[in-house]
Amino acid sequence: MSMRVTQSMLNSNMLRNVNNSMGNMDRLQEQLSSGKKTSKPSDDPVLATRAMYYRSALMENDQYVRNVDEAESWMGATDSALDDVGNVLKRVQELMVASGNDDLSVEDRKVMASEIVELKNHLGTVANQTINGRYIFAGTDTDKPPYDVATGQFTNTNNSQINVEISQNTYTAINIDAQKVFNSPATNNIFMIMDKVISNLQTGVSSMPLMNDVKGQFENVLTERAALGARVNRIELVQERLANSEVNITALKSKNEDVDEAEAITQLKTQENVHRAALSAGARIIQPSLLDFLR
Repeated sequence: MSMRVTQSMLNSNMLRNVNNSMGNMDRLQEQLSSGKKTSKPSDDPVLATRAMYYRSALMENDQYVRNVDEAESWMGATDSALDDVGNVLKRVQELMVASGNDDLSVEDRKVMASEIVELKNHLGTVANQTINGRYIFAGTDTDKPPYDVATGQFTNTNNSQINVEISQNTYTAINIDAQKVFNSPATNNIFMIMDKVISNLQTGVSSMPLMNDVKGQFENVLTERAALGARVNRIELVQERLANSEVNITALKSKNEDVDEAEAITQLKTQENVHRAALSAGARIIQPSLLDFLR
């Protein structure tokens, strides 16, 4: 049984199709003007979900980058400080060797003692090194100076690690165990040994008998600096990985959200032709009927 097609049905179908065509043109025009495939989540829920995931991943990656940058700054300051400590100990050893010369007078050794006093003061300054207002050799007590200028001794005993998350569930310590550098052993640390060296020289006595103690402290510095260097190398590898991750995630995010302009322009041009054809066909469908002439 055939269905009777009326003029009203033709008109309604024609208007609906023209509206659909205009809707498609509007969608393509909006894509080109915004550069995005969708303007609201309801346009494509799956795409919107993926977009949220990629944005979250980028924010997370950016935070890890900031954490790694902080770790690198902290470790860089620590390495520079340990280099200063090593240079101080080298100079102390040079003076100690020179003090063993029997031709030196008491006054000569007192002059050496004065220089070592200044070296000790500088060592105290290094021990109180800060970064962003935090003491790097104080363990987790970063708000308290580990070296007491008044007593000339390293009074801090905190050797706790400061851990920073450099990737998901991966942490690294950004500080070293300063006790092994400035307070090992606690009864004869680097500052106490320097006090003994100063005392010997001020009384005109050679400080050579203390040479092994100073060498032991120098070995402590080298050991901690080597361990720090290994962590710095790891941080550099993590930095490279995070940089690559940012590029990859950004590319996926762009592929998911951004419109292909060439493809969208082609589709828009095609839709324009379709729309014109629909209008042309509609003009033929909406023709004057017999009733129009009988009015």
